[in-house]
Parts: sequence; structure tokens; C-alpha cells
Amino acid sequence: MHEYCHRCGGELSASVGESPFCPHCGSPQIYLQDYEEQNSGEGDTTGATPPPRPQQVEWKTAIRCALLVAGVAAVLSLVSAKVQLVSPLTWLWTISGSMITLALYQKRRPLAWMDAGIGARIGVVVGLALVSCLAVAMAGAGLVARFGLHNMAGFDADLTQALHAQIEKAAATTLEPPDVLRFLYSPEVRAGIMLAGFAMVSGVLLVLSTVGGALGGFMRMRRKVSA
Repeated sequence: MHEYCHRCGGELSASVGESPFCPHCGSPQIYLQDYEEQNSGEGDTTGATPPPRPQQVEWKTAIRCALLVAGVAAVLSLVSAKVQLVSPLTWLWTISGSMITLALYQKRRPLAWMDAGIGARIGVVVGLALVSCLAVAMAGAGLVARFGLHNMAGFDADLTQALHAQIEKAAATTLEPPDVLRFLYSPEVRAGIMLAGFAMVSGVLLVLSTVGGALGGFMRMRRKVSA
């Protein structure tokens, strides 16, 4: 079996009685076997799963908690459309969604690091989940109401009346061409206004979720268990 120098990589002589130094570079070829065996045993572990490292988010758990909170908010929004008494609970749950998510996250991952920065990052995820679930719930409810129950006529009439009132008020101060007025009265403009309104509400909800997550993370810093 050939042996090689640990310094220059040159082949060492296997003859007995040779010098313990490398014939190429002169490096001593002396090994401490006990020290190597001791070092090799230091890497052994107990087999237990190590806790999350500081500043690390368990995103799989965080996303599941966020989707759970967003799903409940979507269901409450659908119920509040029929039962007005549920509306305050819906708004309270939606606004405090980030803090509820952080509570669920820390309950499932008690060793996870928590601070304002991590809370804000989870809050962004909660905001996106809330916006997505609420959009799906509203779109689904609208489709069922329009094409299944056929009871959207009153909503369309109220929206058209409010839009026409705003257009006539603006036209009284600024003279607009007839083509522009016809375009403003079109269904496409009504749809665009609804989408713009939802986008504005979504932006506000995303900001509130981020701020709420940062505040919740800051409040929970004292309750964390360091890894």
C-alpha cells in the first residue's frame, strides 16, 4: 500500500528503518492516532432534530397558518354578506390576522426565533393570503349570485346610479365630448372602478398586515426560546 506525504503529496518509501521525514520536502511524517480518533468522535450527534437557527423562518408552517387564518376570514366575509351582525367580527379577524397567525406559528414552533423583522415578513405572507382568499370568495359569491341566483340586478342598479351621479357632477364643471361620456357610462368603466377599489383595499390590508406582524413579532420577542 502506497503512502503519500501530507504536505507535498510525494510518495513515501515503505521500507523499514527509513527516515520518518519525507524524502521530497523533509516534512515529518508523524501522526497522533489518539488525537485523530478523539476528533473523529466529536461529530457524533444524539439523533435529535436541531432547533431552527436564529433569524430563520419555518415558511412551511408559517404559510399553513396564514392560509388557515385567510380561509376563516373568507368564510366570515361570505357569512357577513347575509348576516350583518358578523361584519364586526369579520373586520376584527381580518385586521388582526397577522397576530393570530403569529400565535399559531409560535404554538407549532415554540423554538423558532421571533422578532419584529420576522413578524413583518410573516405579516406580508398573511396579507397576500388574505387578499387572495377574499378575492376568490368575492368572485365565487358574485358568480353564484349573478348566474345562479340572478339577484345582482339591485347591486348593478345602485352602482350605475352612483357612477352616473359622479359623472354628471364632474361634467357640470368640465365639458366633456359625447364619446368620453359614453365611455364613462360603459360597463367596462364600472368593472375597472370595482377592480381599482379592490386593489386599493388590498394595498391597505397588506400594509396593515405587515405592520401588525411587525408589532406582534416585537411583542412576542420576550416569549421566544433561544435556539
